[in-house]
This record gives sequence, C-alpha cells and structure tokens, in this order.
Amino acid sequence: LQLGMILEGVVTNVTNFGAFVDIGVHQDGLVHISALSEKFIKDPREAVKAGDVVKVKVMEIDIPRKRVGLSMRMSDTPGEKIDGARGARPGSAPRQSQNNAPRKETATAAPSNNAMASLFANAKQLKKR
Repeated sequence: LQLGMILEGVVTNVTNFGAFVDIGVHQDGLVHISALSEKFIKDPREAVKAGDVVKVKVMEIDIPRKRVGLSMRMSDTPGEKIDGARGARPGSAPRQSQNNAPRKETATAAPSNNAMASLFANAKQLKKR
C-alpha cells in the first residue's frame, strides 16, 4: 500500500462523516464526506451505499494507528489539504475541529492534527488487527 495508489474496493459502511471501504488490507479505509464527490454533498448516502464497488486513491497511511485515509476524487493529491484541515502542522488548529478546545501541545492526547485523524480516532468500527 502506497500513497497515491488507485485501488478498487467495496463500501462496507456509510456514516454521517463518510464511507468505509474494504480495499483488501486488514482495516477498511475511510473516505471522508469531503472526498466522496467533486461536488458538495450533505449526506454520504447521496454518493455511495454499502455494497457499492468504488475506485479510491490512498491519501494517508497511519501505520502506528492502523488507519488508511482514502479519496474518491482522483484529482486529490496525497498530503494536500482537504477543507483546510488535511496536513495541518502539529499545534495548529484545524478549521473543522472535533472539539472546540484549542489544540496546543498536549502530552496526554494521541496525535490528531487533522480532521481525518480525528474522524479515524472516533470511528469505533475500526478494530485492531
């Protein structure tokens, strides 16, 4: 699995924040709602449903946390910002933060420096290998 790889997968679950896609690795990858379509959508169910076969691009790989970020927008570049949050530097606050507290250096919290990491952290469906 490498950044920028284009794969085919099956949508396994659709949530309010995106869709989980089985790409053949131990963990399903997440396509955030902002990366499901070139146009704005309010509900991920407008774009996909469970069982759909979709083409995705690998945008982010977090090996320590066993998480994979995907996009269905083939024009997206891995590591590029999505909605102003992707790739934010540690210590900077993303525009769409999961909590309203400022994100200064915190020794107790796991690194979640962007919206995708925050979404992955809250995705209870993902299990360890």
